[in-house]
Amino acid sequence: MIRDITLGQYYQQAKPSPIHRLDARTKIIGVFVYIIALFVAKDFLSFVIAAAVTAVLIMISRVPLRFILRGAKAIIWIILFTFILNLFMMEGRILWQFGFLTITAEGLAMAARTATRLFLLIFGTSLLTFCTKPSELTDGLETLLSPFDRIGMPSREIALVMTIALRFIPVLTDEADKIMKAQQSRGADFESGNLIARAKSLLPVLVPLFVSSFRIASELALAMESRCYGGKHRTRIREHRFGAGDAAAGLLLAAFLGTEIVLRIIGG
Repeated sequence: MIRDITLGQYYQQAKPSPIHRLDARTKIIGVFVYIIALFVAKDFLSFVIAAAVTAVLIMISRVPLRFILRGAKAIIWIILFTFILNLFMMEGRILWQFGFLTITAEGLAMAARTATRLFLLIFGTSLLTFCTKPSELTDGLETLLSPFDRIGMPSREIALVMTIALRFIPVLTDEADKIMKAQQSRGADFESGNLIARAKSLLPVLVPLFVSSFRIASELALAMESRCYGGKHRTRIREHRFGAGDAAAGLLLAAFLGTEIVLRIIGG
C-alpha cells in the first residue's frame, strides 16, 4: 500500500495536456472552486454533474485513470469507515435494525453522499499535483498569497513550506518502501496476520523513517543555504501570465459552481 501513494507526484508527459499548460494560479483557484462545488452538492443530479465534470477533467489531463485509482487505494479504509459511521449514526426512517445497530434511510443517503464526495474530492484535487510542477506550484501560491504581505504574512515562506510538504510525500513514500524491502530481506513479515498485527509490524519502520526524514530535511536546508536562499526579492526565469485557456477554464469552473448552487437552492 505504501507504493500506491501517488499524492504529490507530478505526472510527466511528452506532450503536456491542456491542464498541464494552464497557469498554476488558475489551477490552484480552480481546486478551491471545485472543493466548494462538491460541498455545495446535495442531491443525486448535483453529484452526477460533479462526477461528469471530474471525468472530463481527467480525460483532458490525460493522466491514466489507473494511476489515480492507485492513489485512492491508500485511503479506501478511511472512506469505508466514514461510510459506516454515517450509516449507523443518523436518525430517521428505519430500514434495518439488529440490536443497537440501526440503518435509516437518512443515514444511507448521508453515507452515500459523503463517500461520493470524498472519492470525487480525491480524484479532482489530485490533478493539481499531477499536472503542476513543484516549482510552478510554489510560484503560483506565492503570487496568490502576496497581497497578505501588507499585513506581515510571509507569503513566500508559507508557499515554500506548503510545496515542500507536498513534495515530501512521494519522497518519504519511496524511503518507506526502501526500508520495508530492506527489513523484508532480513525476515520481517508485513503481509500476514490481521489488521492489528500488520499495523504492529509497521512500527519498526517508523524509527528509521523518522531518522531518514530528518536527514533529508537537513540536506535540503543545507542546499538552500548554499544557494543563499532568503525568500525575498527573488526573480523568476519564467513569468506566469494568464492566457485564453485560463479564461476558458475560469468560465467553465464558474459555470460548474453556479450550477451546483442553483441545484442546491432549488432542492432546498
